[in-house]
Amino acid sequence: MAFPERFSNLPEYAFPRLRALLDHHQPGGVPVAMSIGEPRHELPPFLAEVLNAHLDGFARYPANEGIAPLLEAIQGWIARRYGVDLAQDRLMVLNGTREGLFNAALALCPERKAGGVPVILTPNPFYQVYAVAALAVGAEPVYVPATEETGYLPRYADLAPELLDRVAIAYICSPGNPQGAVADVAYWREMLTLAERHDFRIFADECYSEIYRDTPPPGVLQVAQEMGADPERVLSFHSLSKRSNLPGLRSGFVAGGPECIRHIRQLRAYAGAPLPETLQHVAAAAWNDEAHVNRSRALYQQKYALADRIFAGVPGYKGPEAGFFLWLRVGDGEEAALKLWRETGIRVLPGAYLARDDARGNPGKGFIRVAMVTPIDELEDALRRLRNSLYS
Repeated sequence: MAFPERFSNLPEYAFPRLRALLDHHQPGGVPVAMSIGEPRHELPPFLAEVLNAHLDGFARYPANEGIAPLLEAIQGWIARRYGVDLAQDRLMVLNGTREGLFNAALALCPERKAGGVPVILTPNPFYQVYAVAALAVGAEPVYVPATEETGYLPRYADLAPELLDRVAIAYICSPGNPQGAVADVAYWREMLTLAERHDFRIFADECYSEIYRDTPPPGVLQVAQEMGADPERVLSFHSLSKRSNLPGLRSGFVAGGPECIRHIRQLRAYAGAPLPETLQHVAAAAWNDEAHVNRSRALYQQKYALADRIFAGVPGYKGPEAGFFLWLRVGDGEEAALKLWRETGIRVLPGAYLARDDARGNPGKGFIRVAMVTPIDELEDALRRLRNSLYS
């Protein structure tokens, strides 16, 4: 039987690759999971009450676009956070933002652009769903370096104009996964100007927007509003996984122009899996509350300070501006991950698993990604052991 060729060049996904690398070796200590971005701060304490109050929602098919209380909660959060008032026809509730980042490409990427195969731009390294979305729609994925030389953000403006004319979608993650870089207002302005000039859409993955050191990262929606940009030019994706420590809830949203959202809703009506109504009520309560977000952010800020102190003097160390990952330079990411596992039991992700080869090789090869998601007392011990194992 035949299988599709368009996915034949996909490497094994990052975590099966990690299991194959590590799991036939014994850990050198009590295992510490720092490979996956699964927040382990406290859950918002009021959510159990909300869940129990709406258990009857499991007896009904959920609304495709989202129930009114959740859409209203998202509207309110966007207005408070970014100063942007959006009508509900510019919002779509998602069953986790990975679904949205993938399905939005299915719904919005044209079959042809500028007389050729459309191009989808992605930073390199990157969140892997971007590449799969490009392949699924028959687009040409173009991986653009997001390295120390570029400030860990891709410089799409440096690409050839004839290539940019074929771009249909450009993915941007800010704050970035894995490096924690933040796109400032000037960067977003340049991106919006470029998108207008070459007629493409920006898919802004802003799932880490509420985890930062000092200053809230600017959002693409607020910059687009300030510039008077075409609302159909931008889609912004947000999640409760990182903001509210609810990765298992699988709840997020996408905001964009009404025509884009109409197309996404239409595809979801045929092929999607809406979030159960009960869980939509839980999500609404989470978006309406900032106290738990502030408590969680304060813990991450302590973790930044801890990492900065422990890795002070390590050549090339740069703490993240935002998000909860350390992007640590090592000789070889796989060798370092295996060494850590065998000597300490600490489990980290080789950076090469988050990137693709380019003309200069794999930009993630010399790095590991370390998720600072463990409780802070455990984190301090783990980071000290990590430093002693790799940098002593």
